[in-house]
Amino acid sequence: MVQGVDPERYGLLQTVVDEESYARSINRFREEKILLPTFGQLADPTTIPEKIQEALLGINPNDAHPLNLFRVHWYNAYDSLERVRVPEHIVLPSELTGVEAKIVLAFGNRFPMITAHKVLAAYSCFVPRIISGQFDPTRHRAIWPSTGNYARGGIAISTLMRSRGVAVLPENMSQERFDWLDKWVMDPADIVRTPGSESNVKEIYDACNELEKDDTNFIFNQFSEFANHIGHYTVTGRALGHIFETLQLAEPNLRLAACAFASGSAGTLAAGDRLKDDFGSKTIAVEALECPTMLYNGYGEHNIQGIGDKHIPLIHNVMNTDLVAGISDSATDGLNLVFTTPAGKDYLQKEHGVPLEIVENLRHFGFSSICNTLAAIKAAKQLDLSSDDVVITVATDGSELYESEKELLLQTQYGDGFTSLNAAEIFEEHLLSADTQHIEELDEMGRNRIFNLGYYTWVEQQGVSIEDFDARRSQEFWNALHQMTPKWDEMIAEFNAQTGVTV
Repeated sequence: MVQGVDPERYGLLQTVVDEESYARSINRFREEKILLPTFGQLADPTTIPEKIQEALLGINPNDAHPLNLFRVHWYNAYDSLERVRVPEHIVLPSELTGVEAKIVLAFGNRFPMITAHKVLAAYSCFVPRIISGQFDPTRHRAIWPSTGNYARGGIAISTLMRSRGVAVLPENMSQERFDWLDKWVMDPADIVRTPGSESNVKEIYDACNELEKDDTNFIFNQFSEFANHIGHYTVTGRALGHIFETLQLAEPNLRLAACAFASGSAGTLAAGDRLKDDFGSKTIAVEALECPTMLYNGYGEHNIQGIGDKHIPLIHNVMNTDLVAGISDSATDGLNLVFTTPAGKDYLQKEHGVPLEIVENLRHFGFSSICNTLAAIKAAKQLDLSSDDVVITVATDGSELYESEKELLLQTQYGDGFTSLNAAEIFEEHLLSADTQHIEELDEMGRNRIFNLGYYTWVEQQGVSIEDFDARRSQEFWNALHQMTPKWDEMIAEFNAQTGVTV
């Protein structure tokens, strides 16, 4: 058990605390023929039982089929029922990045149902509550507060586990997110639109505080659910490490120098903890320059959808973060056009010699994916990295989630058409001219400054005890979290045995 925090409040229980709820979950899962994958199986899908692997070959990854829980990992092939040996990824050439270091991204849009890796975060938060008897699918509604993809992931996981889910997200998120939710929720009332946009996280919390007054609502707050961190440490960290080890087989001199992740809920940043433990890499936390909370204690609005701002997530291991980088949404908006329009793609090939295969794969970069890429480039320059160095990150989702945003930008700023000249201006400003402005290497004082910012959200506004808040300064706290999945896997195996479900 992790010392220093309330295990029940933060979903860190490793025993059954409500036998009646547990029994009702067993019955529900037995009736609906639901099996739960272990964290170990999601980290290494080759350990998934062969009968399940064979059954998956006959199931569409986008269907609400319970066995798709066994696809909540990084080893899915794009637009295929197959699983791949190494997570699908891209190594960006220097013609595109302008740096010698290898910038590597794992593709998040290979995940099932929502084509984004946040479905892993949702499963990681949900399953410990089921196997401990805290969440009762016959009684509770699962509330998923988010700036977009996590809410969709939560609805997907709730649906597969035959539980009612509620998405809470800002009203100004991309239309594609709402279109997906409209198809998946049980009731239109299960989509709660909060005021504002990407930066309005407090408004999401306020809505959840109201919903929590009803004891049948169970809040899965990704910003404070430590299982979000644990899932990414165990599953995403291993997947990214596997990609690096595969690259290293071909080039033994390669060194994993750094990893970069846009903060959002800070869940994916946990992969940085794993990569630091395994390879000694540095961790870069990324935020929107228009809302530079970590860099400048700032505030504002931005359009890098998937990053919640104006606060420091409770699950961010700030004291283990090495750099902070700020990226402008004008860069992500503009480069999305370069990467996905005929004129932009033609420009990249003809003027910079970017291979066609690379250019075609840039459509798998959503806004936060481009943000991660730019941060990796800035870090490579800041750290003076060489061709033997690797900076790894994730393409959280793909451009298909932002078609409405793309069309709006084309209509409002490029009414006469987006040309190669427009592409050149954007590319030169945001890639060729990428520099080391708005990046900070953190020392102890810098880490403490950012850590202390979290006090105002979590202690003053959300009622976290000062003891729970301060416990997170110590790496012993986080190291204890990283040891929790083996026991949870035992509990998952016992839960599955109790249901008696087989394939």
